[in-house]
Amino acid sequence: MNLAIAATVFGLVAVAELPDKTMIANIVMGSRGRPFAVWVGSTSAFAIHAAVAVVAGRFLQLLPHRVLETVIAVAFGLGALYLLFVPEKTERRKGEAEATGEGAVLPETPSWRVSVGAFGVILVGEIGDLTQLLIVNLEARYKSPVSVFTGGFLALAAVGAFGAFSGQALLRVFSLSLIRRIGGVALLGFCAYSIYGLVR
Repeated sequence: MNLAIAATVFGLVAVAELPDKTMIANIVMGSRGRPFAVWVGSTSAFAIHAAVAVVAGRFLQLLPHRVLETVIAVAFGLGALYLLFVPEKTERRKGEAEATGEGAVLPETPSWRVSVGAFGVILVGEIGDLTQLLIVNLEARYKSPVSVFTGGFLALAAVGAFGAFSGQALLRVFSLSLIRRIGGVALLGFCAYSIYGLVR
C-alpha cells in the first residue's frame, strides 16, 4: 500500500464528503439518538460503495491512455463545478429528506434496527454520488486499489463519524459553503494538473 496515495485520497474524499447530502443524513439520524448505531450502519454502506468505486476505476483503466486522462480531467472539473456552484441548501434538503424518510427513532428501537436503517439510507443515497465518482476517478489515476480503497473508505467513515456524533457542532464552526469551496478548489487543482498532463 502506498501511504502517500492513501493520504491524498483521504483528504480529497473527506473534503468532498463533508458538504454532501449523506453527511447531512448522518447528522439528522445521529441527532435522533443512537449515534454509534447510525455510524455502524452508514460505515458499512460506505465500505460497499468504496469497493464498488475501486472496481469501476479498474475498468476505466482499460480505456486508451489519452481517453482515460481526458475522462479523469473532465470528472475532476465537473466535481469542482458541482461543489463550487450547487448551493449547499440543495444538499442539505436532500440529506434531510433521505434521513427523515426513515421515520423517528423511538427510545425502544433496537440498535440493530437503527444500524440497518442508516445502512439503507446511505447505501441508496451514495449511489452515483460525487464522492463515489471521485474514488472511481482516483483509482483510474493512481492504479493502486488497496491505497485508494483505504483512503476513500477511511475518509467516508471519518466524515460519517463526524456527522453521527458531532455534525451539528461541526457546522457551527465551519459553514457548508466554506467546506464546499475548499473541496471545489482542490478538485479544480486536480483538473488543471490532469489537463497539463494531457497537453505537455
